[in-house]
Amino acid sequence: MPKKRSGGGLTGTQQAAKFVGVSVLAGAVLAGIALPAAGALGLAAKGTVQGFDEIPANLKRPPLSQRTTILDSQGGQIATVYSRDRTVVDLKDISPYMQKAIVAIEDSRFYEHGAVDLKGVLRALNRNAQSGGVAQGASTLTQQYVKNVFVEEAGDDPDKVAEATQQTLGRKIQELKYAIQVEEELGKKKILENYLNITFFGQQAYGIEAAAQRYFSKPAKKLTLEESAMLAGIVQSPSRYDPVNDVEEATKRRNIVLSRMAAVGDISEAEAERAKATPIKLRVSKPKNGCITAVDGAGFFCDYVREVFLSDPVFGKDREERNKVWNRGGLTIRTTLDPQAQKSAQESIKKHVYQTDKVATAVTMVQPGTGKILAMGQSRPYGFGKNETQINYSVNKRMGGSNFGFPVGSTFKPFVAAAALEQGKPPTQTYPSPYQMPYPSSVSTCSGKPWLNQGDTVENENESEVGPYNLRDAMAKSVNTYFVQMIAEIGMCPVVEMTTKLGAVQGSGEKLPEVPAISLGSKGMSPLNMANAYATFANRGTYCTPTAIEAIKTADGKSLPVPKTNCSKAMSERTADSINALLSGVIDSGTGEKAGLSGRDNAGKTGTTDARKNAWFVGYTPNLSSAVWVGSPAQDVEMFSIRIGGRYHGSVFGGEVPGPIWRDAMTGALDGREAPGFVDVHIPDAPKDPGNGKPKPGDNKPGGGGDKPGDGDDDEGRPGGGRPGGGNPWDGITLPPDMIGGGQNGGGWR
Repeated sequence: MPKKRSGGGLTGTQQAAKFVGVSVLAGAVLAGIALPAAGALGLAAKGTVQGFDEIPANLKRPPLSQRTTILDSQGGQIATVYSRDRTVVDLKDISPYMQKAIVAIEDSRFYEHGAVDLKGVLRALNRNAQSGGVAQGASTLTQQYVKNVFVEEAGDDPDKVAEATQQTLGRKIQELKYAIQVEEELGKKKILENYLNITFFGQQAYGIEAAAQRYFSKPAKKLTLEESAMLAGIVQSPSRYDPVNDVEEATKRRNIVLSRMAAVGDISEAEAERAKATPIKLRVSKPKNGCITAVDGAGFFCDYVREVFLSDPVFGKDREERNKVWNRGGLTIRTTLDPQAQKSAQESIKKHVYQTDKVATAVTMVQPGTGKILAMGQSRPYGFGKNETQINYSVNKRMGGSNFGFPVGSTFKPFVAAAALEQGKPPTQTYPSPYQMPYPSSVSTCSGKPWLNQGDTVENENESEVGPYNLRDAMAKSVNTYFVQMIAEIGMCPVVEMTTKLGAVQGSGEKLPEVPAISLGSKGMSPLNMANAYATFANRGTYCTPTAIEAIKTADGKSLPVPKTNCSKAMSERTADSINALLSGVIDSGTGEKAGLSGRDNAGKTGTTDARKNAWFVGYTPNLSSAVWVGSPAQDVEMFSIRIGGRYHGSVFGGEVPGPIWRDAMTGALDGREAPGFVDVHIPDAPKDPGNGKPKPGDNKPGGGGDKPGDGDDDEGRPGGGRPGGGNPWDGITLPPDMIGGGQNGGGWR
């Protein structure tokens, strides 16, 4: 019986002997040579290691994880993302010095032996026996490659990585059998190529191409002798021989490699000495991984692309499968992002709102008729530092946005108007529109159970705003009581159905509730939702789902299917054309005068919520729609007596801060682009009731019940519109700090 240590395990010498027995046996089996004595060394104790013949015959070699490149619509690079920074290259694109250096230091007899180097095993066994431990390994380059395949297949799962790297007899036997298979299938040159592409070189660089770029900012084919020797030396211990953190240790290791290259005849002694005398000269390129590196503030769009990939079934049956494809990378993703529009949006943001301001802004642009997202930016950059965030204010919670979106104020009113026109109401429709009134009661709903008011009231911006008003004037002046009366007459169901057709849902993803207060924009929505909904007006009533990805190619040039936009009729062309005419009036002479564009047809709507916690401008031309939101992501700043972008504002409203942001962003985005016009629709003036604007009998029935007190809109005037309370659905609710995204990352509620 072999002697055992007190712990019951074999000594290092005995373990090495056991392994060499297995190695010799396996080599002999494949060579057809009988070695009866090999069995005495013991293949494996039953129950601890698989029998050699029981190991599956085929090594599964998964595609190597590589970097994914995200491009804009013109082919410009937005960012690169990867789980492992790797670019696979052919052997011909790797410096001959590098090929010789790695073989010399890792497996100098690589071209002479098979999968197992029996001579090397015996040499290692002798050394280990003399030292009483494991002083020298005997793995060939092929065996090391097989181990790296196991590690690559394990991905980022720590348990699988531990299993792939465990130093057990069973694992060694498995490596051995697969190494024999690989040698037969691939041949030496392909094994060397694969090894150099899979190996980790430290500093987040996987494979020789990434390593050459990381340490020397050059391709692998241009590596010099000195550079190649340094990189080959790193492989044994990337942390210990890291030249960035310990150039002295890296130099010693490099010189060992050079000596070894001379010893095996790859270079002369003189060449080795000259190279040793040359100091290591690094030209380090910092890793550029992830959306944080995106150009022109496109980090949030980059993150949105990732969310689309992980959530759309076209890329895999479930999120786990899609995540594997994303992490494997090697993709080239061409997106819808328009570089001109993105640059213009970001320049406008920086001009009007500073990163350090108490409030933030988000701008999203969409192309009518295609749903293509052309720009997406915000004032707080993508990142982890102060006044940075990873929360995308432009999108819904499901795609990385805030929990609820942001209350949209009077930018919701065109949805009510569109629903009314679809129900047959004329664009000249007139309502008494008093300065203040109770919410109507009762109001019909889709369920058939009427909504009843329980005492809440709504009021206009100023006491001087007393009707009657027709639709054109009510839209231009953003008269609250007019739209509450309109929704009372047509009922809630047409409005909810219209918003559903327009893809207008709450930031949480939920449909809007059937309560009259939604006519004043009391519920939170995202800028992308709003820009895309308004794009439907520009597209003459046809809604198209938003899309961010144009095409995807794999590392081998294969095209992948991508999600397509789906377009559907949301309203008649006549209705859309009428809304365009109404919203053109908002810019011409209404609350959005400061936002108007020159030289082209444009339309839009302002919106401001109670206590000035949110201000919006959503507008469009026939070929571009854009939404701008300004406010506190955590909804805890009232925009009175506030400095934004270096300018003082007594009070903020939709036409004052968001409006100019929209104007400048749109102007740059459309510069040099065609200027189509809207289809003209004449909306005549409606005769006004000669009375004093008092509501007709039955217009304001007593009774009560709001969504909740204060869900009104303070569109463009003093605080408190829609009293009692305010239009912010979160007023009076105290949340724990970890539920408020505006904390350390400065983001919205998440």
